[in-house]
Amino acid sequence: MSAEIYAIRYSSREAQAHEHFYRAAPCHGDMPMAYYVWLVRTEQATVLLDTGFTAAKSEALGRPYHGAPLETAAELGAGRIDHLVLSHLHFDHTGHIGEVADATVHIQQREMQFWLGRHAGVGEYAALCDPDDLSALVHANVAGRLRWLDGDADLVPGVTLHLVGGHTPGSQVVRVETDRGPVVLAADASHFYANYENRAPYAIAHTLPLMYDAFERLAELAGPEGLVIPGHDPLVMERFPSAGPGLEGRAVRIA
Repeated sequence: MSAEIYAIRYSSREAQAHEHFYRAAPCHGDMPMAYYVWLVRTEQATVLLDTGFTAAKSEALGRPYHGAPLETAAELGAGRIDHLVLSHLHFDHTGHIGEVADATVHIQQREMQFWLGRHAGVGEYAALCDPDDLSALVHANVAGRLRWLDGDADLVPGVTLHLVGGHTPGSQVVRVETDRGPVVLAADASHFYANYENRAPYAIAHTLPLMYDAFERLAELAGPEGLVIPGHDPLVMERFPSAGPGLEGRAVRIA
């Protein structure tokens, strides 16, 4: 069985282009944003990349909710999640950690340390994380389910994790071998196709030089025949087919 990859869209919001590029004041026009989690199924395991935010968070933010990510994953046949990979710890990627109760959770050590450290509550950082989600990670750690990573790592055959940093201290991406070639799930290493293709960093930058380096790492991991899938681009829903009847607008199959 070749790896199957699905993008699950759970929320969206209207936005302007200037919001999505670092110091991009000249950018104008509408540029909506989509919110995804990603499901990877191989012969060995079922892997979830990120968990999205909750319906309650969606309501508080005033953003439409297209369906709970874990429920959509279950509709795609993911009755059990073996591995939960967290690309980084911004709130839109961490909302259902406590519900993935049996999975091994994979997080970069420097990401975890930052958000449990003294700067997490400083300035804009405080608005980017959710304390309850961080608490769920602490519980997972005490339960022995947290795998602390320090750089690149093998997950299961054909699936590898890669530290890139930049957007956050320990942002990581996922590379999956498929019949169509490598697929790199970039998460927020590239929010939109335009970030990666134009080498234009997103507006939220923890370490700007590493954001530029991340684009080159994505290209290296994908190779000439592979795909780089951005983390928030509505075009993902247009470029790939629906995952199945009843899932239109919520999930597409990438491979």
